[in-house]
Amino acid sequence: MREIVHLQAGQCGNQIGATFWEVISDEHGIDPTGTYHGDSDLQLERSNVYYNEATGGKYVPGAVLVDLEPGTMGSVRSGRFGQIFRPDNFGPHVHERGG
Repeated sequence: MREIVHLQAGQCGNQIGATFWEVISDEHGIDPTGTYHGDSDLQLERSNVYYNEATGGKYVPGAVLVDLEPGTMGSVRSGRFGQIFRPDNFGPHVHERGG
């Protein structure tokens, strides 16, 4: 069995990544909260390649999201599929640099 860890970096990477997770989730019958609502067993057959099944049957993307700007992370979190990510999916970001 193989797993994919999806790395999203920067504003562009996170915008493309957010769309990627919407498409993949739709293909696998997973809604924006990470709950399976599909109509075919085939949709879940290889879902473990992209998702980890968490407590309560929720599917969480195998992804790491990073950016130096907190606004990008906020945009992903407030987006259509923002609830599907756990807080630890979001890597560190730098608010300000001291001098």
